[in-house]
Amino acid sequence: MKKDIVLPKVTGVHVAVVKEKNKDGESVWNVYLINKSKQTLCTVLVSSTGYKIDDNGNKQSSSTLRHLLNEVPAESFKKIEPIIEAVFHLNNEYFVTYFSDKGMHEKAFIFVPDSILEQNFIDIPFINKKGVMI
Repeated sequence: MKKDIVLPKVTGVHVAVVKEKNKDGESVWNVYLINKSKQTLCTVLVSSTGYKIDDNGNKQSSSTLRHLLNEVPAESFKKIEPIIEAVFHLNNEYFVTYFSDKGMHEKAFIFVPDSILEQNFIDIPFINKKGVMI
């Protein structure tokens, strides 16, 4: 039955981690959903979690957070959540589900351990800041 459900491929949707300055001038990290597509994303749900299993089989994980972004217009972005550097050594997964005129879409965006580094920065579309994008 599950095999009979066909989800359309996710294209034009990305997750980015951006280093910014807060109102006090301190460096902070924020996670954004980027919609580069020409379609509005509706009922956008994002589940975020961090996890890692070390070589000895010890598990480490962060809390799972869930966010409802409602609507993300075409060619725009929305902030998902702040993120702290203390979890950059984990796999940071953002599982995104949304609806468009082509049906329901879902995709996991995973920042692997230690990939959120300034040496990996690129220009993030629509935000006009540097960050790491998947």
